[in-house]
Amino acid sequence: MDGNNVDRAGGCPVMHGGNTEIGNSVTKWWPRSLNLEILHQHGARTNPMDPDYSHREAVKALDFEAVKSDVKALMTDSQDWWPADWGHYGGLMIRMAWHSAGSYRLGDGRGGAGSGNIRFAPLNSWPDNASLDKARRLLWPVKKKYGNALSWADLIILAGNMAYESMGLKTFGFGFGREDIWGPEKDVNWGAENEWLAASENRYDDLGDASTLYNPLAAVHMGLIYVNPEGVNGNPDPARSALHVRETFARMAMNDEETAALTCGGHTVGKAHGKGAADSIGAEPEGCPVHMQGFGWDNPGMGGKATNAFTSGIEGAWTQHPTKWDMGYFDYLFGYEWELTKSPAGANQWKPVDMPEDHMPVDPSDPSVRRMPMMTDADMAMKVDPIYNEICQKFRADPEYFADTFARAWFKLTHRDMGPKANYYGPDVPAEDLIWQDPVPAGSTSYDVADVKSKIAASGLSAGEMIATAWDSARTFRGSDKRGGASGARIRLAPQKDWEGNEPERLAKVLGILEPIAAETGASVADVIVLAGNVGLEQAIKAAGQDVQVPFAPGRGDSTDDMTDADSFSPLEPLACGFRNWEKEKYAVAPEELMLDKAQLLGLTAAEMTVLVGGMRMLGVNHGGSKHGVFTDREGQLTNDFFVNLTDMANSWHPAEDGTYEIRDRKTGAVKWTATSADLVFGSNSILRAYAEVYAQDDNAGKFVRDFVAAWTKVMNADRFDLVA
Repeated sequence: MDGNNVDRAGGCPVMHGGNTEIGNSVTKWWPRSLNLEILHQHGARTNPMDPDYSHREAVKALDFEAVKSDVKALMTDSQDWWPADWGHYGGLMIRMAWHSAGSYRLGDGRGGAGSGNIRFAPLNSWPDNASLDKARRLLWPVKKKYGNALSWADLIILAGNMAYESMGLKTFGFGFGREDIWGPEKDVNWGAENEWLAASENRYDDLGDASTLYNPLAAVHMGLIYVNPEGVNGNPDPARSALHVRETFARMAMNDEETAALTCGGHTVGKAHGKGAADSIGAEPEGCPVHMQGFGWDNPGMGGKATNAFTSGIEGAWTQHPTKWDMGYFDYLFGYEWELTKSPAGANQWKPVDMPEDHMPVDPSDPSVRRMPMMTDADMAMKVDPIYNEICQKFRADPEYFADTFARAWFKLTHRDMGPKANYYGPDVPAEDLIWQDPVPAGSTSYDVADVKSKIAASGLSAGEMIATAWDSARTFRGSDKRGGASGARIRLAPQKDWEGNEPERLAKVLGILEPIAAETGASVADVIVLAGNVGLEQAIKAAGQDVQVPFAPGRGDSTDDMTDADSFSPLEPLACGFRNWEKEKYAVAPEELMLDKAQLLGLTAAEMTVLVGGMRMLGVNHGGSKHGVFTDREGQLTNDFFVNLTDMANSWHPAEDGTYEIRDRKTGAVKWTATSADLVFGSNSILRAYAEVYAQDDNAGKFVRDFVAAWTKVMNADRFDLVA
């Protein structure tokens, strides 16, 4: 049969793999094509909740104490289908919570526990997350009982908290409010490797220098949360491991004391599982057959018992009483000498020298048997590294200090990507403001907005100066960890006031005029900066012949230096801004790709990115006054000229010698404008061109302004969690 609708696979009239194989995507055929899917990955079409559902409202009605009670009771309710180690699921639940939160990295704010992304690939199938699918299934009855108001993201972290509390630790607090996503995150760069646990050299310029780990990565291998527990590249060397532990945890926003506390406190309970051989274990969840129903790492005949289980390949507990919060970790680590050995599965680990049998932990399945404890190379780093050793000795001498330091570090680990406290709900939210939460005091809403706008308009500042300053203040926002944004007016503080991308000289001039207006009127500087941007925008709209008021919501506060962890803000520095057509230097990544990444962090759709770029070019706010992309003779007016002239076939487009482009008159050859690839992509990419054509149409000049104002307001309010229902 020769019909076009029949393939070679048994005459089946569908394209096999067409709906499931990434290999048939557009980017497979055209790898250089700009992939816009990351801007639409969590849209309404993927969300099963009702359109008017508000998780913030739903979680407020949750019976918090009942949920906590049920989760805590589950810890010692051992299930036959997956028996608990020592009759207590605490270690398993802590590992699940830890690995959910531990994917966070400071570089781009992505990863972390805030969205429940560990439910989806690739995280649900990372080798480091082996058997955490079982932990989530154990929690399903609780999730089912409390329904929509209890997100998986909250429940996973709550399970870790309740595990620690049930074993004797006083936790620092807990905030409900994480909202689940409904599909994999496509915007996270987990690394370029095509192999799990590939050699670390793939991630470093120089493996001997831990700081050369490629940004924004934090883990040392594809498929690991932190470092290799057997040593760097699987080669035991605690002193060397310490350097990689330090770098990895620093990239997850932890200092040395927090790192030591988390390592020691995390290994105070539970055990590692390394019985049997890795090649006898079944496929991970995403690779297992349909009848397994999402259960991965099948271990036939072993019944899930800890005595027989295999996850990491390392085998044993760290303490004598692995279901109790105590100081046993330090008693073992510093009370014995340790020697290198192999687990039953062949993994490198450390065992104590001459430990009496009665000092060993009992078998997790048979209390009549004693088992040899162990330490990983990362644990030995706590003893060998002089800085970590000193910190651990301080912990060892003061158990209360250790417990408090760990509890605070655990809280930071599990809440780091929730953003400000405005996103926290429940009775256990700590009253204390923590600097890593980027606190912003409440701002006034009682001042006369019209009066402030009038004073701004009479200040002598140009529309471009005001618009650029407001944009630079707001563009730092990252939806990934809800940091940055205009609230707090941190653009006037170090390090932001000195960032090259913020044009420090222009910024200082604008702030010198706006700050006195704020002081005189009772408005915050943060509000006045945004209002000034709105005033400039309204002026540009009027100059173009339209009259549109830009929405404004007062109430931003001003942060101080004491409220700002300056070092942790360094990763928020823009290295490029496609919206202002600027790059700090030339990068291997194309300008349009950097622009796309920023648009995703700002929460923009492809259409919103398009209208903002086209409008910003016309407003004359390019960094340094560059004319690239300013396709108009009406600069400073909010017109749709960028799109009209980009799509005008009376023009032709040509590469220039410096990597930019020229737009020439097709008949005369005269150069009319210049451009970067971040400009021309809106005409070359088929999806972006479709949006550009909408805004170039004769009947859409008004729509262009309305859409620009809506997208602008969205960016200005991106960090206004007090406005979200």
